[in-house]
Amino acid sequence: MTSTNACKELPCAMPDVAKQPHTGPKGTLNWVGMSQIELPVFVQNLQGGRIQMLARVQAYVNLTDPDSKGIHMSRLYVALDNMLAMNDLTPEVLGATIQQFVDSHQGLSNAAYLECRFDYFERRNSLLSDNSGWKNYPVRVAASLRDGQLETEISVDVPYSSTCPCSAALARQLIQEGFRETFGADTVTVDAQQVYAWLGTTQGIRATPHSQRSIAQVKVKLVDVVNHLPITQLIDCIENALQTPVQATVKREDEQEFARLNAANLMFCEDAARRLKQALSDDASVRDFWVRVNHMESLHAHDAVSIVVKGVEDGYRDDPHEYVHPT
Repeated sequence: MTSTNACKELPCAMPDVAKQPHTGPKGTLNWVGMSQIELPVFVQNLQGGRIQMLARVQAYVNLTDPDSKGIHMSRLYVALDNMLAMNDLTPEVLGATIQQFVDSHQGLSNAAYLECRFDYFERRNSLLSDNSGWKNYPVRVAASLRDGQLETEISVDVPYSSTCPCSAALARQLIQEGFRETFGADTVTVDAQQVYAWLGTTQGIRATPHSQRSIAQVKVKLVDVVNHLPITQLIDCIENALQTPVQATVKREDEQEFARLNAANLMFCEDAARRLKQALSDDASVRDFWVRVNHMESLHAHDAVSIVVKGVEDGYRDDPHEYVHPT
Protein backbone atom coordinates (compact mmCIF):
# COMPACT_ATOMS: atom_id res chain seq x y z
CA MET A 1 0.00 0.00 0.00
CA THR A 2 1.42 3.36 -0.96
CA SER A 3 1.60 6.30 1.45
CA THR A 4 -1.01 8.13 -0.64
CA ASN A 5 -3.50 5.31 -0.22
CA ALA A 6 -2.73 5.17 3.50
CA CYS A 7 -3.69 8.84 3.85
CA LYS A 8 -6.97 8.09 2.10
CA GLU A 9 -7.80 5.30 4.55
CA LEU A 10 -6.45 6.90 7.75
CA PRO A 11 -6.66 10.56 8.79
CA CYS A 12 -3.39 12.35 8.07
CA ALA A 13 -2.22 14.68 10.82
CA MET A 14 -1.83 18.23 9.57
CA PRO A 15 1.60 19.70 10.20
CA ASP A 16 1.87 22.00 13.22
CA VAL A 17 4.94 24.16 12.72
CA ALA A 18 4.45 25.76 16.14
CA LYS A 19 5.28 22.44 17.82
CA GLN A 20 8.48 21.89 15.89
CA PRO A 21 11.81 22.60 17.66
CA HIS A 22 12.61 26.29 17.85
CA THR A 23 16.03 26.81 16.28
CA GLY A 24 16.14 30.61 15.91
CA PRO A 25 16.97 33.26 18.51
CA LYS A 26 15.15 32.57 21.76
CA GLY A 27 13.62 34.98 24.22
CA THR A 28 10.45 36.26 25.80
CA LEU A 29 8.24 38.86 24.11
CA ASN A 30 6.20 41.67 25.65
CA TRP A 31 3.14 41.37 23.42
CA VAL A 32 2.05 39.18 20.55
CA GLY A 33 -1.36 39.24 18.93
CA MET A 34 -3.52 40.97 16.35
CA SER A 35 -4.77 44.44 15.49
CA GLN A 36 -7.42 45.97 13.24
CA ILE A 37 -9.95 43.22 13.96
CA GLU A 38 -13.45 44.44 13.09
CA LEU A 39 -16.20 43.31 15.46
CA PRO A 40 -19.78 44.47 16.10
CA VAL A 41 -20.37 45.38 19.75
CA PHE A 42 -23.10 47.14 21.73
CA VAL A 43 -22.71 50.11 24.06
CA GLN A 44 -25.46 51.15 26.45
CA ASN A 45 -26.40 54.82 26.75
CA LEU A 46 -27.81 56.61 29.80
CA GLN A 47 -31.37 55.87 28.69
CA GLY A 48 -30.69 52.13 28.73
CA GLY A 49 -30.65 51.83 24.95
CA ARG A 50 -28.22 49.49 23.21
CA ILE A 51 -26.30 51.16 20.39
CA GLN A 52 -24.44 48.93 17.95
CA MET A 53 -20.90 50.02 17.10
CA LEU A 54 -18.22 48.75 14.77
CA ALA A 55 -15.18 48.29 16.99
CA ARG A 56 -11.63 47.99 15.71
CA VAL A 57 -9.99 45.63 18.14
CA GLN A 58 -6.47 44.85 19.26
CA ALA A 59 -5.85 41.61 21.18
CA TYR A 60 -2.54 40.58 22.74
CA VAL A 61 -0.91 38.26 25.23
CA ASN A 62 2.70 38.24 26.35
CA LEU A 63 5.04 35.33 25.56
CA THR A 64 6.85 34.14 28.69
CA ASP A 65 8.29 30.88 27.32
CA PRO A 66 11.57 31.67 25.54
CA ASP A 67 11.60 28.25 23.87
CA SER A 68 8.16 28.60 22.28
CA LYS A 69 7.83 29.61 18.64
CA GLY A 70 4.80 31.75 19.38
CA ILE A 71 1.25 32.03 20.65
CA HIS A 72 -2.04 30.58 19.34
CA MET A 73 -3.55 33.61 17.62
CA SER A 74 -6.67 31.73 16.56
CA ARG A 75 -7.52 31.26 20.25
CA LEU A 76 -7.55 35.01 20.73
CA TYR A 77 -9.92 35.47 17.81
CA VAL A 78 -12.21 32.66 18.97
CA ALA A 79 -12.43 34.27 22.42
CA LEU A 80 -13.30 37.62 20.84
CA ASP A 81 -15.92 36.04 18.59
CA ASN A 82 -17.53 34.01 21.39
CA MET A 83 -17.40 36.55 24.22
CA LEU A 84 -17.16 40.08 22.79
CA ALA A 85 -18.79 40.15 19.35
CA MET A 86 -22.48 41.17 19.41
CA ASN A 87 -22.25 41.59 23.17
CA ASP A 88 -22.54 44.60 25.48
CA LEU A 89 -19.20 46.29 26.04
CA THR A 90 -18.86 46.27 29.84
CA PRO A 91 -15.93 45.94 32.26
CA GLU A 92 -17.20 42.46 33.13
CA VAL A 93 -17.21 41.30 29.49
CA LEU A 94 -13.81 42.85 28.84
CA GLY A 95 -12.35 41.19 31.93
CA ALA A 96 -13.78 37.78 31.08
CA THR A 97 -12.46 38.00 27.53
CA ILE A 98 -8.87 38.82 28.43
CA GLN A 99 -8.95 36.21 31.19
CA GLN A 100 -9.82 33.73 28.45
CA PHE A 101 -6.82 35.00 26.48
CA VAL A 102 -4.53 33.96 29.34
CA ASP A 103 -6.38 30.73 30.20
CA SER A 104 -6.05 29.55 26.61
CA HIS A 105 -2.28 30.10 26.73
CA GLN A 106 -1.32 28.21 29.87
CA GLY A 107 2.45 27.95 30.11
CA LEU A 108 2.94 30.61 27.45
CA SER A 109 1.35 33.80 28.81
CA ASN A 110 0.38 35.45 32.08
CA ALA A 111 -0.73 38.88 30.84
CA ALA A 112 -3.23 40.14 28.27
CA TYR A 113 -4.41 43.35 26.64
CA LEU A 114 -7.61 44.15 24.74
CA GLU A 115 -8.54 47.41 23.05
CA CYS A 116 -11.68 48.54 21.20
CA ARG A 117 -11.82 51.77 19.20
CA PHE A 118 -15.10 53.10 17.86
CA ASP A 119 -17.04 56.27 17.09
CA TYR A 120 -19.46 57.06 19.90
CA PHE A 121 -22.44 59.12 18.74
CA GLU A 122 -24.40 61.28 21.15
CA ARG A 123 -27.47 63.39 20.43
CA ARG A 124 -26.85 66.77 22.04
CA ASN A 125 -29.31 69.60 22.65
CA SER A 126 -28.72 73.05 21.18
CA LEU A 127 -27.77 75.78 23.62
CA LEU A 128 -31.06 77.75 23.51
CA SER A 129 -33.25 76.71 20.60
CA ASP A 130 -35.48 73.66 20.73
CA ASN A 131 -33.16 71.60 18.54
CA SER A 132 -30.66 68.80 18.86
CA GLY A 133 -28.10 67.09 16.65
CA TRP A 134 -25.63 64.23 16.52
CA LYS A 135 -22.04 64.61 17.69
CA ASN A 136 -19.30 62.04 17.25
CA TYR A 137 -16.69 61.33 19.91
CA PRO A 138 -13.77 58.99 19.09
CA VAL A 139 -13.54 56.51 21.97
CA ARG A 140 -11.03 53.87 22.97
CA VAL A 141 -11.91 51.28 25.61
CA ALA A 142 -9.09 49.07 26.87
CA ALA A 143 -8.62 46.32 29.45
CA SER A 144 -5.32 44.89 30.66
CA LEU A 145 -4.49 41.94 32.91
CA ARG A 146 -1.11 41.88 34.61
CA ASP A 147 -0.11 39.91 37.70
CA GLY A 148 -3.77 39.02 38.20
CA GLN A 149 -4.77 42.70 38.31
CA LEU A 150 -7.44 43.89 35.88
CA GLU A 151 -7.51 47.52 34.75
CA THR A 152 -10.19 49.15 32.62
CA GLU A 153 -9.53 52.37 30.76
CA ILE A 154 -11.59 54.79 28.69
CA SER A 155 -10.14 57.38 26.32
CA VAL A 156 -12.18 60.02 24.53
CA ASP A 157 -11.50 63.05 22.33
CA VAL A 158 -13.82 65.98 23.05
CA PRO A 159 -13.81 69.07 20.78
CA TYR A 160 -14.47 72.52 22.24
CA SER A 161 -13.83 76.18 21.51
CA SER A 162 -11.16 78.25 23.24
CA THR A 163 -10.90 82.03 23.18
CA CYS A 164 -7.55 83.62 23.99
CA PRO A 165 -7.61 85.85 27.11
CA CYS A 166 -4.68 87.89 25.78
CA SER A 167 -6.37 88.71 22.47
CA ALA A 168 -9.58 89.50 24.36
CA ALA A 169 -7.73 92.09 26.46
CA LEU A 170 -6.11 93.58 23.35
CA ALA A 171 -9.50 93.75 21.61
CA ARG A 172 -11.03 95.51 24.61
CA GLN A 173 -8.22 98.09 24.53
CA LEU A 174 -8.91 98.88 20.87
CA ILE A 175 -12.62 99.26 21.64
CA GLN A 176 -11.77 101.66 24.48
CA GLU A 177 -9.58 103.69 22.15
CA GLY A 178 -12.35 103.81 19.59
CA PHE A 179 -14.75 105.06 22.25
CA ARG A 180 -12.32 107.82 23.22
CA GLU A 181 -11.82 108.83 19.60
CA THR A 182 -15.58 108.95 19.00
CA PHE A 183 -16.83 110.60 22.20
CA GLY A 184 -13.73 112.43 23.37
CA ALA A 185 -11.35 111.77 26.22
CA ASP A 186 -12.55 114.65 28.38
CA THR A 187 -16.31 114.27 27.88
CA VAL A 188 -18.06 114.20 31.25
CA THR A 189 -21.39 112.89 30.02
CA VAL A 190 -22.40 111.13 26.82
CA ASP A 191 -25.73 110.25 25.36
CA ALA A 192 -26.52 106.63 26.28
CA GLN A 193 -28.57 106.03 23.15
CA GLN A 194 -25.75 107.33 20.98
CA VAL A 195 -23.26 104.99 22.70
CA TYR A 196 -25.68 102.11 22.34
CA ALA A 197 -25.99 102.72 18.61
CA TRP A 198 -22.21 103.12 18.22
CA LEU A 199 -21.55 99.79 19.91
CA GLY A 200 -23.73 98.10 17.29
CA THR A 201 -21.49 99.27 14.42
CA THR A 202 -18.28 97.82 13.03
CA GLN A 203 -16.53 100.99 14.22
CA GLY A 204 -17.74 100.30 17.75
CA ILE A 205 -16.46 96.74 17.91
CA ARG A 206 -13.29 97.28 15.93
CA ALA A 207 -11.54 94.11 17.17
CA THR A 208 -12.54 90.63 18.27
CA PRO A 209 -10.45 88.06 20.15
CA HIS A 210 -9.29 85.00 18.29
CA SER A 211 -10.86 81.63 19.04
CA GLN A 212 -10.00 78.19 17.81
CA ARG A 213 -11.39 74.71 17.75
CA SER A 214 -9.64 72.71 20.45
CA ILE A 215 -9.45 69.06 21.46
CA ALA A 216 -9.33 67.58 24.95
CA GLN A 217 -7.79 64.11 24.88
CA VAL A 218 -8.68 62.40 28.13
CA LYS A 219 -7.76 58.94 29.40
CA VAL A 220 -9.11 57.59 32.67
CA LYS A 221 -8.64 54.38 34.59
CA LEU A 222 -11.82 53.30 36.31
CA VAL A 223 -12.20 52.13 39.89
CA ASP A 224 -12.89 48.42 40.33
CA VAL A 225 -16.49 48.81 41.48
CA VAL A 226 -17.68 50.35 38.19
CA ASN A 227 -19.91 47.83 36.39
CA HIS A 228 -20.56 49.87 33.24
CA LEU A 229 -18.57 52.10 30.92
CA PRO A 230 -19.41 55.71 31.89
CA ILE A 231 -18.70 57.15 28.44
CA THR A 232 -21.52 59.70 28.42
CA GLN A 233 -20.77 60.71 32.00
CA LEU A 234 -17.12 61.29 31.11
CA ILE A 235 -18.06 63.42 28.09
CA ASP A 236 -20.48 65.42 30.26
CA CYS A 237 -17.78 65.94 32.88
CA ILE A 238 -15.36 67.30 30.28
CA GLU A 239 -17.86 69.54 28.51
CA ASN A 240 -19.30 70.91 31.75
CA ALA A 241 -15.81 71.78 32.97
CA LEU A 242 -14.85 73.60 29.76
CA GLN A 243 -18.28 75.20 29.10
CA THR A 244 -17.67 75.75 25.37
CA PRO A 245 -18.31 72.43 23.57
CA VAL A 246 -18.71 72.58 19.80
CA GLN A 247 -22.31 72.45 18.63
CA ALA A 248 -24.41 70.41 16.20
CA THR A 249 -27.68 72.13 15.20
CA VAL A 250 -27.28 75.91 15.57
CA LYS A 251 -29.81 78.73 15.17
CA ARG A 252 -28.95 82.41 15.60
CA GLU A 253 -29.84 82.36 19.30
CA ASP A 254 -27.58 79.34 19.78
CA GLU A 255 -24.68 81.04 18.02
CA GLN A 256 -25.14 84.14 20.15
CA GLU A 257 -25.16 82.04 23.31
CA PHE A 258 -22.04 80.24 22.08
CA ALA A 259 -20.31 83.61 21.65
CA ARG A 260 -21.40 84.61 25.16
CA LEU A 261 -20.04 81.38 26.63
CA ASN A 262 -16.72 81.92 24.88
CA ALA A 263 -16.47 85.44 26.30
CA ALA A 264 -17.37 84.16 29.78
CA ASN A 265 -14.82 81.34 29.58
CA LEU A 266 -11.65 82.88 28.20
CA MET A 267 -8.89 80.32 28.59
CA PHE A 268 -5.34 79.49 27.69
CA CYS A 269 -4.51 75.82 27.30
CA GLU A 270 -3.23 75.91 30.89
CA ASP A 271 -6.64 77.08 32.11
CA ALA A 272 -8.41 74.29 30.25
CA ALA A 273 -6.06 71.65 31.67
CA ARG A 274 -6.58 72.93 35.22
CA ARG A 275 -10.36 72.86 34.80
CA LEU A 276 -10.25 69.25 33.67
CA LYS A 277 -7.82 68.28 36.42
CA GLN A 278 -10.22 69.60 39.06
CA ALA A 279 -13.31 68.02 37.49
CA LEU A 280 -11.71 64.59 37.06
CA SER A 281 -10.16 64.67 40.54
CA ASP A 282 -13.68 65.09 41.92
CA ASP A 283 -15.06 62.11 39.94
CA ALA A 284 -15.39 59.10 42.24
CA SER A 285 -15.40 56.64 39.32
CA VAL A 286 -11.96 57.78 38.11
CA ARG A 287 -8.91 56.23 39.74
CA ASP A 288 -6.34 57.92 37.51
CA PHE A 289 -6.33 60.26 34.52
CA TRP A 290 -4.12 61.66 31.77
CA VAL A 291 -5.21 64.83 29.99
CA ARG A 292 -3.80 66.59 26.95
CA VAL A 293 -5.51 69.74 25.68
CA ASN A 294 -4.68 70.96 22.18
CA HIS A 295 -5.54 74.51 21.15
CA MET A 296 -5.20 74.62 17.35
CA GLU A 297 -4.24 78.25 17.15
CA SER A 298 -5.80 80.62 14.64
CA LEU A 299 -3.04 83.16 15.35
CA HIS A 300 -0.14 80.73 14.85
CA ALA A 301 0.54 77.82 12.53
CA HIS A 302 1.35 75.67 15.55
CA ASP A 303 -0.76 74.36 18.45
CA ALA A 304 -0.71 75.27 22.12
CA VAL A 305 -0.65 72.18 24.35
CA SER A 306 -0.98 71.46 28.04
CA ILE A 307 -0.75 68.07 29.78
CA VAL A 308 -1.68 66.99 33.28
CA VAL A 309 -1.95 63.69 35.15
CA LYS A 310 -3.54 62.90 38.49
CA GLY A 311 -0.18 61.94 39.95
CA VAL A 312 -1.01 58.65 41.68
CA GLU A 313 1.73 56.15 42.48
CA ASP A 314 2.46 53.84 39.52
CA GLY A 315 -0.13 55.79 37.54
CA TYR A 316 0.00 57.60 34.23
CA ARG A 317 3.28 59.24 33.36
CA ASP A 318 3.35 62.84 32.22
CA ASP A 319 4.67 61.98 28.75
CA PRO A 320 3.76 64.67 26.22
CA HIS A 321 2.67 62.19 23.53
CA GLU A 322 -0.63 60.40 23.31
CA TYR A 323 -0.19 56.83 24.44
CA VAL A 324 -0.07 54.09 21.83
CA HIS A 325 -1.11 50.82 23.42
CA PRO A 326 0.03 48.32 24.36
CA THR A 327 3.18 49.63 26.06
